[in-house]
Formats: sequence, C-alpha cells, structure tokens
Amino acid sequence: MELGMIGLGRMGGNMVERLIEGGHKIVVYDPSKEAVHASVGLGAKAATSLADLVSQLAKPRAVWVMVPSGEPTETTIDTLAGLLSPDDIIIDGGNSNYKDGMRRAAAVKSKGIHFLDCGTSGGIWGLKEGYCLMVGGEKGAFQRVEPIFKTLAPSPERGYAYMGPSGSGHFVKMIHNGIEYGMMEALAEGFELMKAKKEFNLDLPVIAENWRYGSVVRSWLLDLGAEALKDDPELESVQSYVDDTGEGRWTAQEGIDLAVPLPVITLSLMARFRSRQEQPFAGKLLAALRNQFGGHAIHKAEKK
Repeated sequence: MELGMIGLGRMGGNMVERLIEGGHKIVVYDPSKEAVHASVGLGAKAATSLADLVSQLAKPRAVWVMVPSGEPTETTIDTLAGLLSPDDIIIDGGNSNYKDGMRRAAAVKSKGIHFLDCGTSGGIWGLKEGYCLMVGGEKGAFQRVEPIFKTLAPSPERGYAYMGPSGSGHFVKMIHNGIEYGMMEALAEGFELMKAKKEFNLDLPVIAENWRYGSVVRSWLLDLGAEALKDDPELESVQSYVDDTGEGRWTAQEGIDLAVPLPVITLSLMARFRSRQEQPFAGKLLAALRNQFGGHAIHKAEKK
C-alpha cells in the first residue's frame, strides 16, 4: 500500500523504516533534509513540499501526519486539507488532544476528506517491537488503511484496534499515558525508598532484575528501569527533572470535567511539576509557618 508520511523525527523515521520493510511504498516530507535523505536511503521517495508529496500519491490518497502537537499539526492538516481530494484520508498519529481531533475531523469532512486520529505508543522501540495503535474515526476509512496498521503493530493480529468515532483514538491514548505516569511514579518512589534504607545496602540493579521474573509488578517499564540501573546504578548522569508532553494534564482535566477521581494519575503529574523546581516557594512557606507557630528551627537560605 502507498502512503505519504509527514514528519521524520525519531519515531516517524522508525515508522517509515518498518513500513518499507513491510513492503509499502512511502513518500516522505520533512523540513530536515537529513531526515528525508535517511528515509530515501531506506527506499522511500522524497517530496520537497506538502504539495509535492500529495502530487506523488495515487488517488485515493492516504497521508500520515507525525509532527508535534499544537500549531505544527494544525498548520500541516490545514494545508493538506487544501491539497487533497474527496475520499482521501488524513491520519494524525501524533499526541494531539482528542478534542482537536474531533474538530479537525469535522472540518475536513466538509471537503469530503476522511480523518483518523491514531494514538501511537511504542516510542523509540517501535521499530523493533512494533507500535500499539489506537484508531478513531470512520470505520470505513480505518478498514481502507488497515494494512498500514497491521504492518506497524507488533503483529498483524494484535497491537492495533479500532476504538470508535473521531477523537476516540487520541482519547484512549491520553488515558494510556495518564496510567503510564502513575506506573512510572510508583516504580520511582519504591526504588527511592529502598535506596534510603541504608542499613540493608540494597543492590537496586539486582532487585530490578529479580522483579522482572515471576513478580506481579513485572512490566516493560520495569525492564527499562532495570536497564537504566544496570548502566548507571546511582543514576549520576541523570538530573531529577521530569518533563511532560501534555497527556497527563489532559487526563487529569478530563477527570475533573467528568467528576471521576484520579488521585494516582493527578499526583504523579504534580510530582513531575515539583521535580522542576529548585527551592520551591511552598516548601519555604511550610518551613516559615512551623517557625512562626511553634518556634521550630529553619534552615536559613544563603543570600545572593
């Protein structure tokens, strides 16, 4: 099957390679000439612009958009909508907000263009392990490009599924990432507690490796944690600063909107915020309050 791919970051580039290995014909576009050159070296055809990419695809076309969420995705889809023809398909495989996906699907439908929102999980390991794909949109459009999903998934039988109407693919991926936040935080807290028990002198890499087999907490995340600890047991090369790309925030907000309690996911998001702070003001005020009401000692800050 033929496909246009826009966005050749590490994940998009790996997807191109997996698709080519699966026998698909791919036309690629990215502002980075180096990224395009790398995909051409694998067997893809290069496009110099979005218009050029569309012109190289046979009708009815299918174009996968794999660019950062927000304005880059918005601009790309708006431009494609003006270039594509009725019955063509746009697939948004990035981490877009599901509400944006619903809006975009309605906008391009007025032009007769189909829109699929595809939550994509697999990260940098997708080339080797395959991607978990959660697809929303018109079922007929999903079925038309299903060979693409079968190739990208871990196997043709599993790892991809149709979720429901427009927005549902990115909604399910949002919840997936919220759960991921909580799982990662629980692992991080547990290992920190073991590290703090100095009298036992626990070997964290050994424990992580041990838990990988037979334990109820065994998981791919634990596998990755074991690998990180094996390479750097004290994590001396890693700064305690954790970013977020938005999905955890959206998940927490959805819980508020629907009055569904999400304490673990929400607190794991807050922990990421705290990781970015040096001398957080809240902590200083807590210390000051204890001093004010109880005369408790405080650690004086150095004046700059």
